[in-house]
Amino acid sequence: MPFKIQTLTEIYGQPKVWRDCLQALAAADLRALVQGCEPEKKEWVFVGCGTSFYLAQAAAASVTSLLGVPARAVPASEILLFPALTLPQDASRYFPILISRSGHTSEVLQVAALLQSKAVDFLAVTCDGRELEQMTPRVLKFPVVEESTVMTASFTSMVLGLQYLAAVLAGDEAFLFALRALPDHLERLLEVYGPQVEAFAKAPVEDFAFLGQGPLYAIAQETALKVMESSSSYAQFFHSLEFRHGPKSIVGPDTVVTALLSESAFDAEVAVLREMKELGSRTLAIANLATPDLRQFADLVIELDLPVPELARIIVYVVWGQLLGSYRGLAKGLNPDNPRNLSRVVTL
Repeated sequence: MPFKIQTLTEIYGQPKVWRDCLQALAAADLRALVQGCEPEKKEWVFVGCGTSFYLAQAAAASVTSLLGVPARAVPASEILLFPALTLPQDASRYFPILISRSGHTSEVLQVAALLQSKAVDFLAVTCDGRELEQMTPRVLKFPVVEESTVMTASFTSMVLGLQYLAAVLAGDEAFLFALRALPDHLERLLEVYGPQVEAFAKAPVEDFAFLGQGPLYAIAQETALKVMESSSSYAQFFHSLEFRHGPKSIVGPDTVVTALLSESAFDAEVAVLREMKELGSRTLAIANLATPDLRQFADLVIELDLPVPELARIIVYVVWGQLLGSYRGLAKGLNPDNPRNLSRVVTL
């Protein structure tokens, strides 16, 4: 049963966690978090490490789409090692958002100290709080208690929260309504597809490739990381159409190619997955609506059927990579709660 493993308990518990976060977000004065920063006139620079960096990329795509302002994600290490390449000299040109589940990640704290030394305001996004919460008056803190090493509910909840913030600033009530509907939809989907992912994960494969475009590219990165962390498997991520340009040489019966299919580029992305199946790969497709053609050549299809905007669905796509990693780890005799060589927080 899934609930013998803490990581799986937290994956399956995400509908409730999302409801708790949405309730907290509705009660918060989100506009006050950015008051005086003029974020509508600046580039948003999201900063994180590991999963939080992929989270930053998803948030940057969301902010650009919802607010129409430039946004990008930067690993904390790049700012520390190559500041001239990552931050403008003029601090008035950007609005930093620092992301750390624990609030204790060394490199993120070092970036926070660097910004403090330059008198640059920044927003902290966290679950635990800790030192990061003490370094700025602008804190978006999520009621997520996560005991496992790998980030699951914390990742999806913080993406949800940053999308919610952007929608509030944009005055997009329809998008906020869509976000509020996600917990019920995920609950339904987990009942249907959780057992199917568990069965799919038992196949003895060596390599995983996750493909996505647009906002789903960040999700492809995170799903690959979850499989690596939880199952000690080799997993890579690519822009969907870029997979043809060399990386497809890894494809064969010992490879799973997972396509995170968008609506915007559905036909082009499906064509790549079909080609990989013809080359002998096992295939997993995650789509909002699946066509009969897709069902013919995908070994497993997860059909979301979400009546919400495409951008509002992205956190639902990552859940299946979280499950795949945990179940694959269990199939290999590993414990996803105790991943090899990893700790909950990276401190230097």
